[in-house]
Amino acid sequence: MTDQKSPADAVVVALEQSAREDTPVIPVPAEVCHEALKKGNRSVITDYYVHEDVSSERTEFAFKVYVRLNAKKIKFTNVSFQHSVFDGCYFNNCSFDSCDFTGCRFIGCNLHQSSFTGCKFDYAVFERCQIDDDILEREAPREENLQMRFARSLRMNFQQIGDAKAVNRAISLELDATSSYLRKSWSSSESYYRTKYKGWKKVPQFFKWLEFKVLDVIWGNGEDTLKLLRAIVAVHVGIAAYDTIAFGSPWDIRDYVASFIASPGVFFGIVSPHAYPVWFSSGVAATRLLGFAFLTAILVKRFGRR
Repeated sequence: MTDQKSPADAVVVALEQSAREDTPVIPVPAEVCHEALKKGNRSVITDYYVHEDVSSERTEFAFKVYVRLNAKKIKFTNVSFQHSVFDGCYFNNCSFDSCDFTGCRFIGCNLHQSSFTGCKFDYAVFERCQIDDDILEREAPREENLQMRFARSLRMNFQQIGDAKAVNRAISLELDATSSYLRKSWSSSESYYRTKYKGWKKVPQFFKWLEFKVLDVIWGNGEDTLKLLRAIVAVHVGIAAYDTIAFGSPWDIRDYVASFIASPGVFFGIVSPHAYPVWFSSGVAATRLLGFAFLTAILVKRFGRR
């Protein structure tokens, strides 16, 4: 019986023989580098255009690389584009109804005035694409973790093309999905969360959710100026309450009003009506610095998107 050699052994023998004979080495195809590597079924389609409506295609359009694919006023109904790559494609005023874009990647595509209805965008990624921002609310996945990644991908996409309004909408959706995901990660009885966060793993998730909610109340996680102003007003109320209880009459409403009127001066360090303890003055100063830092961060983020 003759010994059977693997493709890798055959390559080694060929290289040794080539070295002895001083002949040039022929590049080895990737298919024979390792037995675990097999050529995939993804084909590249370049410079084509769609000239008629397409419907109920579950295999012919999936697992493809579309380069500069064009379509205008074409309706795609129940078509699967699973795990396809769209590179530099142009879809003008097209309609996608109940299409499957699971795992798709859109790179530098123009989807001008194209609409999506009931489509599936699980694990889809967008880069430098022109796309209407209504896709955020209409086509976002239902699962919180997928919705969070979908909104994050579109947020980065809108930042790349300079669409500040769409960036804000994507951030809002991303924050809502993140809040729901963190809450369910430690409290939900759904099978996904029970499997992923077992036992003690729920503890750090609870603190992540608590941190997220505290920052949301204080300044909307960097996206809500009104919440920051509300937090500053709450600090003024706290200063007025302490000032009245420590140095005035807790039962006289006029003292509370007078202390509240004087609280901006205390907050900004302009005046000090009473000899406040060091811990109180230090706390007010630290809160003032944090408030200015949060406000600066919000303004920089807002103007930086334009």
